[in-house]
Amino acid sequence: MNFGARLSHVLRLDDSSQVGHARRTAQKLAEEHGFDEGDAGRVALVATELASNVLKHAGRGELHLRVLPRPTGFAIELLAVDRAQGFDLQACLTDGYSSRGTQGIGLGAIARQAQVFDVHADEKGAVVLARFHTREDKAPDLRVGISQHSLHDDPACGDTWHLAIRDGELSALVVDGLGHGIEAERAAKAGAAVFAASAFDDPVSLLADMHHAMGATRGAAVAIAQYDRRQDTLGFAGVGNIGACLVDHERSRGLASHPGIVGGQYRKAQVFDYAQVSGSVLVMYSDGLQSRWKIQDYPGLASRHPAVIATVLHRDFCRGRDDVTVLVIHLEPFHD
Repeated sequence: MNFGARLSHVLRLDDSSQVGHARRTAQKLAEEHGFDEGDAGRVALVATELASNVLKHAGRGELHLRVLPRPTGFAIELLAVDRAQGFDLQACLTDGYSSRGTQGIGLGAIARQAQVFDVHADEKGAVVLARFHTREDKAPDLRVGISQHSLHDDPACGDTWHLAIRDGELSALVVDGLGHGIEAERAAKAGAAVFAASAFDDPVSLLADMHHAMGATRGAAVAIAQYDRRQDTLGFAGVGNIGACLVDHERSRGLASHPGIVGGQYRKAQVFDYAQVSGSVLVMYSDGLQSRWKIQDYPGLASRHPAVIATVLHRDFCRGRDDVTVLVIHLEPFHD
């Protein structure tokens, strides 16, 4: 399976009139990607409840909608994001519970509607994930999360990412074109096209090929990570300031890159190998995200779904002056 960046729809939530818009947007997105009336209805119902819960509980927030590829067809991902002061998670998982005394279906019922459900809540706020695919689609969930947003919601994004998966192996790319806007996007896409064609080639050779293809652009920072489940190893090569680390419950290991600009000038690229990585979480991010975060400062977050991790990090550490991409991958067995 081979797939790359699609910007998410971000719906602002600060007025009750926006709940209907969230429902219609989610249902239309599902219908456009092969969901029948019943499956699209599930997506619409949960979008309605998530948007309503944000307004009731936090007063304001966001609903992020993203289309994700599946081995056959697509998944629709909904992420409700707020910055309130937490809630009683166990109570909210009860059907009919509402923190504001209104009739709700509860997070527990939302969890039963979605094929994938997860939530992280603390004093900084909450992120609730619901992923859907058609009821006929029985393939396992891909434990990958992405939070990608362009500066000021520009339709052009200077960041991009790409994933290639085959039995037991994964190859991941994050590119940050210099600056932002259409020229940064052009640089990033030129590099991603080279990667997509040969994602499992040696990373140093891939970087050289990308450098050649991006020579007529403003260039970019690039990082490539390749995971081999059979060997339980991760190879990482980067040029420029793409941040990356391996995280577990106890520690975080930073992954080393070399200075330079792919498509501009760099002196050296090198693959660094990391052993015994199974069960760890790989985080790769552009410099639109601050680097001073520690996942250990969020008790329990390392165990959450990668989509929740990526969204929490974006919510709390986005610089707000550049495009931002956070790619999070749980290093476990992958399947085509």
